[in-house]
Amino acid sequence: MSRRRGLVAGALLLAVALTGCTDVAADSGSPSSPSPKPSATPSSTPSATPSSTPSSTPTVKPTVKPPVKPKQINYALEVERKLDAWGYPVGDVDGDITVRARQALCAYRETAGLPVSRGRLTTADVRSVLTATKKPVPTKSTGIYVNKTCQVLYQVVNNTYRRIVWVSTGGPGYETPNRTGKVWRKWAGAHESSLYDDAFMYDSLYFLKDRPGIALHGSRVNSLIKTYPASHRCVRVMRPQIHQIFKETPIGTKVQVYGEY
Repeated sequence: MSRRRGLVAGALLLAVALTGCTDVAADSGSPSSPSPKPSATPSSTPSATPSSTPSSTPTVKPTVKPPVKPKQINYALEVERKLDAWGYPVGDVDGDITVRARQALCAYRETAGLPVSRGRLTTADVRSVLTATKKPVPTKSTGIYVNKTCQVLYQVVNNTYRRIVWVSTGGPGYETPNRTGKVWRKWAGAHESSLYDDAFMYDSLYFLKDRPGIALHGSRVNSLIKTYPASHRCVRVMRPQIHQIFKETPIGTKVQVYGEY
């Protein structure tokens, strides 16, 4: 009987033991509360990312371009170019206002209504020449006009200046008189003066019937047409211009001499 009780007690203990295992197994199989996931960024990551450009990089100075200098204008050259284009005889167009160029400038002053002189180029001259839009128009009738102040001749035909030419009038003691005459004789080609040996006259246009007669004429060489009065009463004219004037000037054409050197 006691043995039987012992077997029953053993069976009960075995059942308790098995039941306890079942509870443990159930607890171990159930999900447990999740543990926090580690941060994606390690805790050892520096708080600030270093700059890719070192702080010690030197500052680059901007390139400074030199200032552009304004273009210098040679006003004397521009004046010569314009006068030459309009037929005023300036000589070499090089910006050098020579005595010859001043003869042309003197002629421009007269034709533009400015005070007439052989003086140097002035600011008023530059302004007048460079702002003018067309060549001055003569107010004189068709004829030939000799300005002794400028030592130039104007050939006026049909209200235009056909030619403006350097001349040399009579020198001291032989002054060309300030008078108005008409062409009364034409002598083509060369002939020797009746008063002066070896003094040749070319394409002569006699316009005053003085004794001797006074004429417009070319000379043996153009070097005899000075920038100042140098003839013996006649008016020396540059060649080949006198040849063209001779051909274009009929008998009876008015010739006027005026001004003072």
